[in-house]
Amino acid sequence: MDFTECYEDTVSSVAAAARVGCRRRLRRLIREGRSVDCPDNRGWTALHEAAAAGSVGCLKEILSAAAATGGSSLDVQSFVNYATHEGESACHLAARRGFLPAVRILLRAGADVNQCTNDLSCPLYAAVSGDHQDVVRLLLAKGAEVNGTHTASCWTSLHQAVYQGHTGVVRILARVAHLEARDDNRVTPLFLAAQYGRRECLKVLVDAGADVNAQAADLATPLLLASQEGHTACVDILLGHGADPNMACSQEWPQLPIHAAAQFGHREILGRLIPVTARACDRGEGMVSPLYLAAQGDREESARLLLSEGFSPDGQDCTRLLGCRSPLHAAVQSDAPVSPSKVTTLLLEAGARLREDEWVHVLRLSNVPLLDAVLSLRRIPPPWEPSDDSAAARRQGEMPLGRQELGDMLAVALRHIQDARYWLPRLLKAGLEPALLLQPCMCVFLLFTLPLFFPPFTLCLPCRLEKATSDVVNYLLHFVNWSTLSASLKAILWGRRAEDTWRPDPHFDSTPSLAHLCRLQVRSLMGPDLIRRTDRVRQLPVPPCLHRFLRFRDIPEPSIQEDPHDV
Repeated sequence: MDFTECYEDTVSSVAAAARVGCRRRLRRLIREGRSVDCPDNRGWTALHEAAAAGSVGCLKEILSAAAATGGSSLDVQSFVNYATHEGESACHLAARRGFLPAVRILLRAGADVNQCTNDLSCPLYAAVSGDHQDVVRLLLAKGAEVNGTHTASCWTSLHQAVYQGHTGVVRILARVAHLEARDDNRVTPLFLAAQYGRRECLKVLVDAGADVNAQAADLATPLLLASQEGHTACVDILLGHGADPNMACSQEWPQLPIHAAAQFGHREILGRLIPVTARACDRGEGMVSPLYLAAQGDREESARLLLSEGFSPDGQDCTRLLGCRSPLHAAVQSDAPVSPSKVTTLLLEAGARLREDEWVHVLRLSNVPLLDAVLSLRRIPPPWEPSDDSAAARRQGEMPLGRQELGDMLAVALRHIQDARYWLPRLLKAGLEPALLLQPCMCVFLLFTLPLFFPPFTLCLPCRLEKATSDVVNYLLHFVNWSTLSASLKAILWGRRAEDTWRPDPHFDSTPSLAHLCRLQVRSLMGPDLIRRTDRVRQLPVPPCLHRFLRFRDIPEPSIQEDPHDV
C-alpha cells in the first residue's frame, strides 16, 4: 500500500503548518488549542512533518506543546517515537534527509536511536543510504547499533554504504563496524566493493584489515567477482593485498578468477591473472582450462591471449565437469550455422585436435561453413606422408590432420553417409583419398597399404556404400578408376542397380577415358591435397584450359535436394 500521497482533508492544520516550516502559524494554532498528535491517512503527525522538513523551530514548538499537555516525560517519549504506517519515526525521517539539527533535537527528546521501520531500516541505515556523514557520526556517538542487520538480505549499514559507494561513510564505519559481517549469502561488504567496482571503498576496507580471501556460500571470492565484472582496479588492489588467484570458487567445478575473466572477455584482467595462476588449470586432471570458458562465451581476445601465453588448445577432457571433451568441442557446440566463431578458427590455427565429438558437428548438415573453415586450416595429407613430418605439417601454413584425426573423421563420415552430399565434395576436393571410402573392410586396407599414416587399430569400418544416395555414389566414382573396383564393391553396386536404388551415369558401363586416367595419375603423383591448390596446378606444363579439369571441377556435385528415386 502506498502511503506517500497526502489528502488535504486528512491533514491537521498543525501538521500543514509544520510541513511548510511556518513556526509563527504553528504557534498560533497550538495556542488556539489545536492538537499536535493527530495522525493523517499515512500515520504522520505534525512531528513527522516537521522532522521531514528539517524545521528546527517547528520541532521545538511541537515538543514543547507535547510536554505541556502530556503530563509526563514517558508520554513525550512515546510521542517522539510514534511510528507512521510504514514504521517510520520522526528521527528516521530526519536522518534519511540529513537534517542534523533536527536529529539532535529528537535524540535529546528521547528518540530511540535504533527504532526500526517495517522494512527493517533504522535511522543509522537511512543516514548511511543518503551519505549524510555528520548524521552518521552523531548517531554512532549516541549509541546506534552499527552491526545490526537490516533488509531481508541481512545487510548491515556497512554493506549499504559500500553498495552505494559512499566512501566517506565507509571510512567512518570501518573504524567501528564488523568488517566480516555477512548477509544471508555469507557475503561481506568487501564482496560488494569488488562486485560493483567501488575502488575507493575497497581500498578503505582492505587497509582496515578486511579478509580479501573470504568466501561466500557458493565459494565465490571478491577476486572472482571483480574479475567477472571487469573491474581492473579492484583486481589490482585485491592481488596487491594477498588475494589468492588459485582458490577454488565454485562447488560444481574448480572455478578460478581466471575462468571468469576469460568467460566475460576482460582481457586486461586476464593478462594480470595469467602470471599468478597455477598452470595446473591448463591441463591438470580434474581441472578446467580457461580456454573452455573463452570458447563457450565466444571471447576471441581471451582465447587469443591464452593461446599466445602457451595454454594448450586441447586442454583436458572435461566431459564430466562441463559436458565437453575439449575447448574446440565447446566452441563448435556454440557455433552458429552461418559461420564458425572466431574462437573456433583460433583453436584450429593453434592445432587443436579434431576428435569424433568435433567431427559430428563439423560434418552435420547445417555446418557446411564450419567444414569449409576446417579444410582451409587443416590439410588432409596423402596416405604416404609420415605424420611426424614437421616440414609437411607447416607446408603453406596448413597443418595436416593427424592419424587419429583422420580416422575419427572417416568414422563419423561413414556413420552419416546419408548426409554425404554435403561433406563428400568438400572432402574429396580437399584431398581425401577416395579409396578410403570404397573398401569392404577399412582396417584391413589401412593395415596393409597405409602403415606410415594409420595405426592398424584406428578403424574397422565396413563399406557403407549401400546406404549412400545415387548421386553421391556417382560423384565418388568419378574420383577413381571405376573399371578396377573390387569384386565385392561391384557386387554391392550391381545389387543396388538391380533394386533401382542406384542409377549410374551411362559412361560407368564403359572404360574410363584416357584423360580421366591421366588426371587420376596426376592427382596421385602430386598428392590429392596439393591438386586442389590453384597455384600448384598452374605450375604444371599443361594448357590453362585443363586446370579446371585436373582439379575435378568439371564433375557436378550431388544435389542438395533429395532424389525421390533414392532409398
